[in-house]
Amino acid sequence: MAMTPLPRKVALTAHVTSSVGWLGTVAAFLALAIAGLTSQDAQTVRGAYLAMEVTGWFVLVPLSLASLLTGLIQALGTTWGLFRHYWVVFKLLITVIATVLLLVHMQVASHVAGVAAETSLSSSDLAGMRIQLVADAGAALLVLLVAAVLSVFKPRGMTRYGQRKHHEQRARQAEQREQHTASVS
Repeated sequence: MAMTPLPRKVALTAHVTSSVGWLGTVAAFLALAIAGLTSQDAQTVRGAYLAMEVTGWFVLVPLSLASLLTGLIQALGTTWGLFRHYWVVFKLLITVIATVLLLVHMQVASHVAGVAAETSLSSSDLAGMRIQLVADAGAALLVLLVAAVLSVFKPRGMTRYGQRKHHEQRARQAEQREQHTASVS
């Protein structure tokens, strides 16, 4: 079932806004993770990790969920469909996996923020987790850029399900043309 133009544009606007917001927030999160890992100033380190936790839970997680939800609405409410085109399927998988990994990642961010709130972190404290925060944010940024590229370029290629639906639609249209021609004659 295809949405009418106004709801489709509202859903598309919500999807683009939440997706771009997610991407931008991940870039800010990466900057904070790098500052927390490399800064020699205890206040900067503490502030970076505390900001990461708040930004993660109150901006990143809601934007990822909004992007996932609005993407599903877009797919189900337009002719692209959810399982008709490979690029839509790949983008759905990317978004679901990225959202799940974000929730896991936030556990690490919250732990580091909790330690930073209680003590001054030395360069060796929680080094593995702090490096993980940088690596995860960098990987997330790359993955979200791939999703953006898929959205813009929409590589060709229909799934088997999409090909079947396309053939069924063309058959219905041909039948409707024949009925129209017969009724006009």
